[in-house]
Amino acid sequence: MIRAATKADCPAMLDIYAPYILNTTYTFEYTVPSVEEFTARFESYTQMCPWLVWEENGTVLGYAYGSLPYEREAYAWCSEISIYLSPSIHGRGIGRQLCTAVEKILFLQGFRVIYSLITTENEGSLAFHKKMGYKFSAEFPNCGVKFGRWLGVVWLEKRSNVVEIPSTKPVSWLSIVENNGKSNNILDKLSIP
Repeated sequence: MIRAATKADCPAMLDIYAPYILNTTYTFEYTVPSVEEFTARFESYTQMCPWLVWEENGTVLGYAYGSLPYEREAYAWCSEISIYLSPSIHGRGIGRQLCTAVEKILFLQGFRVIYSLITTENEGSLAFHKKMGYKFSAEFPNCGVKFGRWLGVVWLEKRSNVVEIPSTKPVSWLSIVENNGKSNNILDKLSIP
């Protein structure tokens, strides 16, 4: 089941994320953050953007969240999505459900574009996001070094159907939840396949 992540989920989410740092080039982080650092990141991101978990039998097995890729005010309508799954749930459509839920919330908040930044050698994630409707936006070849080699990054994007110039900035996802009662209520209303 998908639910809103809580501070208490941070150790479990960090356990999922740590192997991506230590064993893959899918993230450019080198060092696994402490639980305190990860929790601070969680608290900062969730002031504006959603952070959801996939839970089975009381165990968190995956998570996805939105974040703000830019600081300048003119970028206020841009967001970024990230998804991390335990290997035990790969291939079950859970990434698609988490991605869909975060996207729907971000668009409800008023964001107009969602970016996904993917290492060029992460072919599985590139294929997944293209299947989810993300389009190529840019490629930055050899922009990062990890495990002693140069790595590129591909920027993919998904845009909302709204094309008018916005008159208001996106609102916090917490205000979306408050307007719909509670976080589980909004997830029920999203009709995630």
